[in-house]
Amino acid sequence: MHPQADRLNNIIVTENLGKSVTTSDGTLHILSSIDLIIKSGESIAVIGESGSGKSTLIGLLAGLDTPTSGTIHLNGQSLTRMDEDGRAAVRNALVGFVFQSFQLLPGLSALENVMLPLELGGDRQAKDSATALLHRVGLAQRLKHTPKQLSGGEQQRVALARAFVTRPAILFADEPTGNLDSKTGAHIIDLLFELNQENNTTLILVTHDQGLAARCGRTIRLAAGLIV
Repeated sequence: MHPQADRLNNIIVTENLGKSVTTSDGTLHILSSIDLIIKSGESIAVIGESGSGKSTLIGLLAGLDTPTSGTIHLNGQSLTRMDEDGRAAVRNALVGFVFQSFQLLPGLSALENVMLPLELGGDRQAKDSATALLHRVGLAQRLKHTPKQLSGGEQQRVALARAFVTRPAILFADEPTGNLDSKTGAHIIDLLFELNQENNTTLILVTHDQGLAARCGRTIRLAAGLIV
């Protein structure tokens, strides 16, 4: 493959990525010397003990946080050279999120929660797109329900629909089944991988579940802020 073509296929590239914070006891190194190349369409599991830096890493890769050292390129664009507005524009164009805690807006219905990212982007087809995706995740009868009227599994289905409705190039999932029982969690993960395959999305999944990690194409293990 031509080197330039290979570079274009790399959706995330980090070099010498580091994140440190200053505490009363001195400098705490959360991540150090992270070199990653993730190709478009890959599924990656990020595993490690609690406190190993998993959530910090995906926060940096998604442009939610800024590194102390090193560089991040997302789809060929340098996140580390951008201000917050620039990073937000890249996130809106490329990135979807699914969190352990669902993070749905409580005052909005399921349909309104899924429509919101499209509406913020000025999409006039927001209602049709959101309705179709909620049907796809099995919530055709729950469109007008607010989060508190939905079970945990249903809320996470809404969150999946919201994450995929913008057709993101990259989906970050941070312990997406952490608040669900094992049977419900298994259904959510099946749905996540189905949607991911249908949309050819690059998946970066933070998990402590070895079985779940094994379903991804590649595993990155963190220990004390380093890739091991």
